[in-house]
Amino acid sequence: MQNVMAEQQAYSDNSLLLDAREQNVPRGVVTAHPLVIERARGSEVWDVEGNRYLDFVGGIGVLNVGHNHPAVVNAVTRQLGLVSHACFQVVAYPGYIELAQRLNRLVGGDEAYKSVFFTSGAEAVENAVKIARSHTQRPGIIAFDGAFHGRTLLGVTLTGMSAPYKQNFGPFPGDIYRLPFPNPLHGVTEADCLKALEQLFAVQILPERVAAIIIEPVQGDGGFLPAGPAFMQALRRITSQHGILLICDEIQSGFGRTGTMFAFQQLGIKPDLVTLAKSLGGGLPISGVVGRAEIMEAPTPGGLGGTYGGNALACAAALAVLDLFEHENLLQRSCQLGEQLNARLRQLADKYACIGDVRGVGFMQAVEILDFETGRPDAALTQKILDSACQEGLLLIKCGLHRNTIRFLAPLVTTDSQLEEALHIFDIALARATGRLG
Repeated sequence: MQNVMAEQQAYSDNSLLLDAREQNVPRGVVTAHPLVIERARGSEVWDVEGNRYLDFVGGIGVLNVGHNHPAVVNAVTRQLGLVSHACFQVVAYPGYIELAQRLNRLVGGDEAYKSVFFTSGAEAVENAVKIARSHTQRPGIIAFDGAFHGRTLLGVTLTGMSAPYKQNFGPFPGDIYRLPFPNPLHGVTEADCLKALEQLFAVQILPERVAAIIIEPVQGDGGFLPAGPAFMQALRRITSQHGILLICDEIQSGFGRTGTMFAFQQLGIKPDLVTLAKSLGGGLPISGVVGRAEIMEAPTPGGLGGTYGGNALACAAALAVLDLFEHENLLQRSCQLGEQLNARLRQLADKYACIGDVRGVGFMQAVEILDFETGRPDAALTQKILDSACQEGLLLIKCGLHRNTIRFLAPLVTTDSQLEEALHIFDIALARATGRLG
């Protein structure tokens, strides 16, 4: 009995559980906040000690419809009573097919598109590269500085950040090339990036050897940097001219995060392939590649798939997510929340000199923290702000090449009062971290 009571106490104590985590989980897996949560709903989570937090991380952009949305829970529960897993490569099931139909319409409109499903965002990216190379019969892939495309070996090769993702994990796959990404705050213009592409073609790889350019319309882990319409349209012209595929990685920016279902829809372009994951499953693991039918047909039978890809439970969750977007005005809500958040963050930027930039699209907003004397990225102060916010009950995480950007990824179901509460806490955290409060 005493052992049972001790075990129950351990599971209701953050520090004891985190000690067990340290003993049993490798340090390579980072946990940003010293918390162990027990339950969650909407934009709120509660730790094992009963403390409530506003979750403005949302599983790193996974929970645009919020934690444990009843519609998602009901859909998964119903599916669990029918088929939990069968593997689509063995037998088909309705959810996979219906999800493909709906995503093809959402991405392709009236054009012929096809979809294939996987488990993680990295898998989607890797398979998009496979499809692009198969279709073009070319090896080269061009990615961008600051990009994040996953943690698999090809994923970290495409990712444009050395620390912490590349470490000593090489050697890395070949035929991957890199361009600068527009960053006005740090003096990188769109013209600079297009000139670098010309130079790349002249010096490193001929355009007729390039299979695809992969780009996040709004960089996620790279610092919430948006690619402008003129830049994306220029890339579309160049890729079309040379028979290069344009892949939009919408893994973090998709499903209403930017105010439209996908960020590319605001940029006057249509990609050849789109990678999806994160909020597609409302908390369940599912990813996909959606692309032009003639391109998606390039791999021969057996070339695509995965044991858990498009799992029946995850497909049920994804269909529920799409229903929510149809019936609950979540895109409009994203725009409204984004406007409110951006306006309040700009007010805080006027108040605190350490906020060097406020940027974002829709409800995908961020602030970049700089040393107010030197103007250089201040990662240490950024961490102090995050720690202070957590202590006050608000969960946020950092991003950017120098880990000095604080990103806001709250669910689209966040209420006005929750947003105001979060911004009040963020104000306190800024004051405390910069020494205005004791």
